[in-house]
Amino acid sequence: MTATTYITLGSVLMVLLLLGGMWIPFAIGIGGVFMLILYEGTSSLNSLGFVVWGSLNSSTLSCVPLFILMAEVLLRSGVSGKFYDGLTKFSWILPGGLLQSNIAGCALFAAISGSSVATAAAIGGVSLPRAKEEGYDTAMACGSIAAGGTLGILIPPSIPLIIYASFTEISIAKLFAASMVPGIVLTLMFMAYIAMRVLRSPALAPAGRRPDTLRAYLVGCIEIMPLLILIGFVLGTIYLGIATPTESAAVGSLASIVVAAVLGRPPLRVYYEATIFAVKVSAALLFITFSAYIFAYAVETTGLGERLTDWVIGLGLNRYVFLLVLGILYAILGCIVDSIGMIVLTVPLLVPILSAMGIDLVWFGVMLVVVVELGQITPPMGINLFVVDAIARPGIGTVIRGVVPYYFIIALFLVLLTAFPIIALWLVGYM
Repeated sequence: MTATTYITLGSVLMVLLLLGGMWIPFAIGIGGVFMLILYEGTSSLNSLGFVVWGSLNSSTLSCVPLFILMAEVLLRSGVSGKFYDGLTKFSWILPGGLLQSNIAGCALFAAISGSSVATAAAIGGVSLPRAKEEGYDTAMACGSIAAGGTLGILIPPSIPLIIYASFTEISIAKLFAASMVPGIVLTLMFMAYIAMRVLRSPALAPAGRRPDTLRAYLVGCIEIMPLLILIGFVLGTIYLGIATPTESAAVGSLASIVVAAVLGRPPLRVYYEATIFAVKVSAALLFITFSAYIFAYAVETTGLGERLTDWVIGLGLNRYVFLLVLGILYAILGCIVDSIGMIVLTVPLLVPILSAMGIDLVWFGVMLVVVVELGQITPPMGINLFVVDAIARPGIGTVIRGVVPYYFIIALFLVLLTAFPIIALWLVGYM
């Protein structure tokens, strides 16, 4: 058999395992090992020890558990609830009231969580019961949380961007800088949609109640300020070059514990549970990364990346057609694979093609995360849909109905990002 046949058989096995429901790291790892054995025999496995060590002995990945811990401490201690309460004291200014607080809250909490699920759970757990009590349209409320939660993987610090950086060897600080402006723009687009929708149909969102005393505003500022200071410190030290992402995440985790102790005063078991959760999630992410490096090694050894690059270049597609086709493929893949799985499965194959086509890898990292956002709210694997349904219990159909308009907003933003790459690259130029 030819090398192409070996590659095809290994790839088909991996896809079948994924479709059969096997956990992503096992499917990727088994597919990669199978490809290596077919291509070079069992002797090819001798180097896997060095591959495994090289994949996990990475300073790039060391900040992942720290960012997860920081978010979990604030979420479990109840600080995120106080933060949301502070936002709602100012939400009456904009059409949509609590719906606007949902988007703004998700955007700001995203700046410490790095996770779509954590963002949706943190804000949704506080806002959805309150929105139901005050008579907000259920689909609109659920849609704002499910879509707003996706900002958790775009606005830095973003766990998917950290994983992407580990495969492309791009500076995490540059990727964080590149995703900041797109995150703000997409947040404003979400808020503009809510405002227009509510102005057209006021019954969707009751008029917010304006705080009647200056003291209420001051309390709101106090509830918001600790989180804003924490965000400014974590991201500011990275952008200014004062600290590495790992150092910033470490100090940010310690600061989150102090904030939680002062404002939330949770029992000690909360810190223990947050730590255990961070360890479990980090171990799962590192296991996926480890398996993906085995697959990437198989791709390099068998020459799959070169063959795929030559084939794509031979098609004569311009970059816009290529990106359109890639976006469609990612949208389909998002229906069956989660966000991290999409990144680790495709980036090793795409990097040589992107380099050959002259596509900026920093810009593409932001583009990739925005496309992955669609996967977070796409049935049947759109995990944000299930998180919101688990909180409010409106039925998955209601959540999907509320989130559909955001598909078109994200699609429009992808067009803008493609037409004007400066949206992502502007801040990078000032670093």
